[in-house]
Amino acid sequence: MNPGLRLDLHLHSAHSPDSQLTLEAAVERLGPQGIDGFALTDHNTVAGHASLRLLGERFPQYRFLPGIEVSTADGHLLALGLSEVPPLHRPAVETVDWIEGHGGIAVPAHPARLMHGVGRRLAGSLKVPALETVNGHNSELANAHAAVIAARRTLGETGGSDAHDAAGVGRAYTVFPEGVERADELLEELRKRHTHSAGTSLPLAEMTRLAVRTLARRARRGFRPI
Repeated sequence: MNPGLRLDLHLHSAHSPDSQLTLEAAVERLGPQGIDGFALTDHNTVAGHASLRLLGERFPQYRFLPGIEVSTADGHLLALGLSEVPPLHRPAVETVDWIEGHGGIAVPAHPARLMHGVGRRLAGSLKVPALETVNGHNSELANAHAAVIAARRTLGETGGSDAHDAAGVGRAYTVFPEGVERADELLEELRKRHTHSAGTSLPLAEMTRLAVRTLARRARRGFRPI
């Protein structure tokens, strides 16, 4: 077993319109799941980042990364290591450049997912160091497609639960090399393509339940896209 840090790099708090997860509830799941921390990647907002910093002071045994799940014109990108929201609904290529230019790491979120993924064509060409190859809310097939593209391009891999409730926290995660501890070191390992993904996809029965819950949430917000 790799002794490096295991971080869930895709997690949504109640600052996302489709989540009710509190940061405290997320932290409570880390120990039981064997996870060493997470990235907070709310949809198009950094409203939870101040609370994330306080969380790091309260729980120094864990590692927390600021991030955002950014809506582009082509699909969703994870922007890791940023505390500023990029321009929204711009082409993915342009958004990747903006994220990198502001010191962050751009990773296509669930790239092979039909809804909100950038698609396999862009995943095969975007100038990014890694792809999310295990997303805890994805089907096994969608994750497999992403893994094939990452392997073909010799990119790094990330894993994230895409959790919107406590039960999902840690379902998927990213493994970092041994000895990496600080946030700047974590980001550097991502840039160097030194990470790999682990965890589980979503079983068919749970995918069906998730689809029903997602439809209900979209109805409550008037079917406005995220």
